[in-house]
This record gives sequence, structure tokens and C-alpha cells, in this order.
Amino acid sequence: MDIQQFEVATSSRSELIDITTEVQKAVDASSFGEGYCLVFVPHTTAAVTINEGADPAVRRDIVAELDKVIPWSDGYGHAEGNSAAHIKTSLVGSSELILVSGGRLVLGTWQSVYFCEFDGPRRRKVQVRVARF
Repeated sequence: MDIQQFEVATSSRSELIDITTEVQKAVDASSFGEGYCLVFVPHTTAAVTINEGADPAVRRDIVAELDKVIPWSDGYGHAEGNSAAHIKTSLVGSSELILVSGGRLVLGTWQSVYFCEFDGPRRRKVQVRVARF
């Protein structure tokens, strides 16, 4: 199956956006009942992660803590002024590998897939590849 792609429009400098439904749509389009799904974010200031999807406070807490640990202004040398976003992306990561069983993403009861914006607002791309074992 080819790589599928969808766009995410972000509205804040830093935010986590639930993309679980869009990723599942890519799995549905693949017609693979068993395998895995690779979710990749082709940006140096955005990432992808899996975390709790039931309580929106978790997303806000993650963003707030990352901002504490990696502040926007900290004497960085990068001329564009977005070094904090690059560092956050390196820590969170640009991909997630998710199992697929019975045509569904294998996620825990409370888990969701999140696009992580660290230098928005922007229009971003997410790439998904579904394959058999």
C-alpha cells in the first residue's frame, strides 16, 4: 500500500491534536486486517505521540510541562528563533508504529494518536503507511 497523507491545521504555537480518526481512515483504506501502521510527521518542528485521549487536560499538561522544560527564550543560537520547537520535536519523535488487528488500530482503552505542533499555527502534513507483517 502506498503512503497516504492528510493535512492538519493548527491554531496555536504549541498544541496536541487528536488524529486517531484520520489514522484509522488510512487503515480502513488499506484493507489490511492484520499488520502495522506507521504514522510519520515530515516536519522538524512537529511530532506525533500516543497518550490519553479521555481527558483533554492531559494534552494541556503535556504542552505546559514541555514549555517549562524547554522554554521559548533560553539563549539559543538558531537564527529562526524556534529552537525550542526543534528540541521538543527531537524529544517527542517524528513517528509512531501502531499494530493493526481486525482492521483496527491496536490502542489501549484510553489511548489516542496525537499530532504535536510546536511552532504553529501552520498547515502540516501527516503521512501514514499501512503494511502486513
